Amino acid sequence: MPIRDPVFDPPFNIVRASHVELGVRDLSRSRAFYVDCLGLLVSDETKDALYLRGVEERNHHSLVLRRSREADVRALGFKLANEEDIDRAASWFGRRNLPTTFPDLPHQGRTLRTADVFGMPLDLYAQMDHAESMLQRYSAHQGARIQRIDHLNCFTPDVQASYDFYRELGFRLTEYTETDGDEAELWAVWMHRKGNVHDLAFTNGAGPRLHHVGLWTPGVLDIIHICDVMATCGYLANMERGPGRHGISNAFFLYVRDPDGHRVELFTSDYLTVDPDHAPIRWSLTDPRRQTLWGQPAPASWFNEGSAFSGVVARAPVLAAQPIVAM
Repeated sequence: MPIRDPVFDPPFNIVRASHVELGVRDLSRSRAFYVDCLGLLVSDETKDALYLRGVEERNHHSLVLRRSREADVRALGFKLANEEDIDRAASWFGRRNLPTTFPDLPHQGRTLRTADVFGMPLDLYAQMDHAESMLQRYSAHQGARIQRIDHLNCFTPDVQASYDFYRELGFRLTEYTETDGDEAELWAVWMHRKGNVHDLAFTNGAGPRLHHVGLWTPGVLDIIHICDVMATCGYLANMERGPGRHGISNAFFLYVRDPDGHRVELFTSDYLTVDPDHAPIRWSLTDPRRQTLWGQPAPASWFNEGSAFSGVVARAPVLAAQPIVAM
């Protein structure tokens, strides 16, 4: 049986998915996309980096865009409850012979940079500089009116192994997709720490690679509005999939690609999962409603393309599966 009981007393306390650092080739082009079009706020800007956040976020940043020769992913950030949890995390990863370094990162307190069993880079920290919440400064709400980062979705070569690893760290399962038959195998999992559908999800595929960053919008009309904006300001070709509604998570969604090909999901309308006895929902891989409750099926690019982690070689998936692909 691939699904196991949740761990309510993990070795250290991860609060939520916090931020992602992306390598981009042209900062001005990325700024035009993320700030001028999508509407993210600039917390800080240097000649080599942009620090961005949503209108309700009081942490300094949830997206870092760093000038790079390659369009890659430098790290996925998770906020811990306190400084002691950083030490507990360093000890836990060290006992498993996984990396434990402490880079000096702008606008963040002490940060542990480590990796999971497939080499996916993780930044774990407890303190970040604060920024002014713009939640009620409505004149600053532009583009998709993005409120905050919501989740991170990644390709993994072994969904079962990734699920087992993060379950031990207290991530709780909300929904999952598996193959049919007597010996069903996991194809995708959605896991949370903060009480919504997911902070972190894993999909079967060559990996580890970042599939997308999920950014929360306050309502469906904000996603419809950004479709109009993108279609009329030069970004029509960047709209990869949607709008539509997932069966999984009940999310209303739009997937877009930035100028470097990094995928962003604009996302709203999921549900609460805080109850300790919340039972995960099972989806069959052959059920077309799982990925698309309504709307066009996902294109092949959505299943095959992702952003590489810097210095990490992707492995072929252990599970052969045939999802539904748009023709």
